[in-house]
Amino acid sequence: MKNKTLTPAMRQYLEIKQQYPDAILFFRMGDFYEMFFEDAEIGSKILEIALTSRQKDVPEPVPMCGIPYHALSSYLPKLIKQGYKVAICEQVEDPKQARGIVRREVVQVITPGMILEPEYLETSKNNYLAAICSWGGGYGLAYLDISTGDFKATQFSSLDMLKEELNRLEPSELLAPKSLSLHFNPKHIVLASQPDEAILDLEQAQEILKSHFDIPSLGVLGLKDWPAAAISAAWILHYAEQGQKTILPHITRLQTYTLDEFMVLDSVTFTHLEVFRRWQGDKQWTLFNILNKTLTPMGGRLLRNMLLRPLKDVKAIKNRLTQVDAFVQTGLLRKAIREKLDKIGDLERINSRIVLGRAHARDLVALKNSLQMLPEVKQLLLSSPSMLHQQKGEQLDSLEDITQLISEGIVDEPPLSLKEGGLIKTGYHEGLDNLSKQTKEAKSWIANLEKKERERTGISNLKVGYNKIFGYYIEITKSQLKQVPEDYIRKQTLVNAERFVTPALKEYENFLLGAEEKRNALEYQLFIEIRERVAKASNRLLKVAAQLAEIDVMSALAEVAVQNNYVCPKIEEKDEIFIKEGRHPVVEQIKDTPFVPNDICLNEKERILIITGPNMAGKSTLIRQIAIIVLMAQIGSFVPAKEARIGIVDKLFTRVGASDALPEGRSTFMIEMEETARILHQATPKSLVILDEIGRGTSTFDGMSIAWAVVEYLHDLGGKGVKSLFATHYHELTELAQIKPKIRNYNVVVREWEGKIIFLYKLLPGGSSRSYGIEVARLAGLPPKVIERAFKILHMLENKEQERVDEERAQKYLQPFLFTPGHQKIVDRLRKLDPNRITPLQALTILHKFKNMIN
Repeated sequence: MKNKTLTPAMRQYLEIKQQYPDAILFFRMGDFYEMFFEDAEIGSKILEIALTSRQKDVPEPVPMCGIPYHALSSYLPKLIKQGYKVAICEQVEDPKQARGIVRREVVQVITPGMILEPEYLETSKNNYLAAICSWGGGYGLAYLDISTGDFKATQFSSLDMLKEELNRLEPSELLAPKSLSLHFNPKHIVLASQPDEAILDLEQAQEILKSHFDIPSLGVLGLKDWPAAAISAAWILHYAEQGQKTILPHITRLQTYTLDEFMVLDSVTFTHLEVFRRWQGDKQWTLFNILNKTLTPMGGRLLRNMLLRPLKDVKAIKNRLTQVDAFVQTGLLRKAIREKLDKIGDLERINSRIVLGRAHARDLVALKNSLQMLPEVKQLLLSSPSMLHQQKGEQLDSLEDITQLISEGIVDEPPLSLKEGGLIKTGYHEGLDNLSKQTKEAKSWIANLEKKERERTGISNLKVGYNKIFGYYIEITKSQLKQVPEDYIRKQTLVNAERFVTPALKEYENFLLGAEEKRNALEYQLFIEIRERVAKASNRLLKVAAQLAEIDVMSALAEVAVQNNYVCPKIEEKDEIFIKEGRHPVVEQIKDTPFVPNDICLNEKERILIITGPNMAGKSTLIRQIAIIVLMAQIGSFVPAKEARIGIVDKLFTRVGASDALPEGRSTFMIEMEETARILHQATPKSLVILDEIGRGTSTFDGMSIAWAVVEYLHDLGGKGVKSLFATHYHELTELAQIKPKIRNYNVVVREWEGKIIFLYKLLPGGSSRSYGIEVARLAGLPPKVIERAFKILHMLENKEQERVDEERAQKYLQPFLFTPGHQKIVDRLRKLDPNRITPLQALTILHKFKNMIN
């Protein structure tokens, strides 16, 4: 469409849209956000709203759709979840005072990784915007949760390590240069438009970081030797500031880390152990959901990050366990503190909105209501018999000055709008109180006017009214017009009545309109001042939020431990895992019958346990529960067992279950082998490896050979071997225990009774000789004919196999030369001879010929 056919508003829209070509532009027009052209076509489809058109009288009408501005929170998430950017374009001047077209500007760009509004976010999970780059042979990663201020960076030596960390983090949005984004297609991540290539310059990145954090060098941030991480961090700050249209004062620190500080768990292990999500079934049955008895959003996020980053430092783990134990031992105190924590909102995300100027009055009231709990929490901690709790209480800032400021200034139930009054309490500001008093007096005069005018004029049905268009008026029916006083001024004619004003009414109306406008403007100004004063306490508030999160998590883990009968594990440096009567924390909550606990021991003498037994006997549950107990112990949690001694594990790997990626040309077996290869390349003698049914995706002999070789490799690695649990149906692998000194055989016991199998779910020493697969098939409901036929085939195959084994054993005792290819002619001649029909001389002659043939 040619610009000359467009209205001024449409030309303004196109000018602004040109600045944000990759975003859907929400263009404020009165009480609506309008979308035009291609944005309207996309928006109408995703938001399921009507697509109409603007300028219908021209040859090419403009496609259009819109939503009410007050319904933004209902519609915006739908676009964000689809990976779209949305640019919010507001009217930035009063339409009454505008000359010509109202001035409009984009005030915020919302993307999947740039969300501040709580209704769009998952409470107990960080919403990360990540950036990656390659520089100087290293791969940098930085990620920011703008809603909390959490900002971290690291650097890797390989692309695979970078990919794995991204898969663990699951950021909502990723900034990546084309050179890297072409290498992989991360799941669950929106790949943002390419960052400003100018930021790729290390010198410019340094200036951005030094300016934002007000530091002399990158060494202060720990980025001196990590140029790729520094560039990634600078990208994020640049991108976020452009989106928010402001600096980010709540981003006050950048934490750097290395993977060596934590136990390494790859994304596959998290999936196999169902830490955060289940493969199938009810999503509530995950380890995170079992442990997550936290009551604050900050606590929920901290617990998730603890599971993502289990500790390796014995002292740090013991410190957490001591905190949990202190809450276990003080049940009444734990209950009282948790009652207070339950009334505390999301301090981190409220703080971010306050600092960025996005908070409304209700946010401040929510903050006040939360902060009112702090003195009580502090007092409870100080009254605890635990010295640890007393120290926490002394360190906790109760922020009473902030609570008092909001309590004195903001009404308890403020409106959502900031510019229509009703925000500030009486008594907070003398000038505002005077305006309010004058306004009330004027409204009172008008309210009494109807009675006075009826008495003065004798018109009994005289009414005083108001509407937004005509303002205040006196309405008189046409039958009473003869009684209208001379000082009445006609204002409007209706079908059955006339409307009038008086000089006095007009004067009070003008006063009211001016006073209300002044009062609303003053209230808005006072609110901004209060918000800015609260924003100055941002660092104090974030510190308190972190302290409360830790108290919340430790008391929650104590609550779980008491409810589920967990025990405090002993954390040791030595290379051993001993668990007595261990249980699976999730499965025991789901099972209708009592969970059968089991013992396990892995040490320098017993490194690998080969576990056999039938399907459904519980092998997979058993080996996974050991991994989960180790994981729980190293985050500082009590564990489901009667006793547990856990030597520090540096890496935890699992290979459980079947999956494929057929569109990518990768079968179930290929993925199984890729995962196994990754484990073998990365495992160390300090690792724990959980393997379930390695080699089952190919032929029996191929699979068995691979499984055998994998077990041998793990046994011999580093001269010490890797602590491993290997569940298998290949009973032949039990022979490894006779060959390799650190391998032990165990089996999950079943019993046969009246032709049926009974699962005992108990782990005992020794190997199993049967898989009971057909019995399990019967339990699954296969037709009786199929079961009967399967048993016949099984017996036939078993007999054939036995015949083969017997023949192989017999052949061991035959003369070796009879089976060599060069002597086959002698064998054939012997088979044709009948000893009863030849003379001794003939026999000697034949023997002489055989000898010559051998020579």
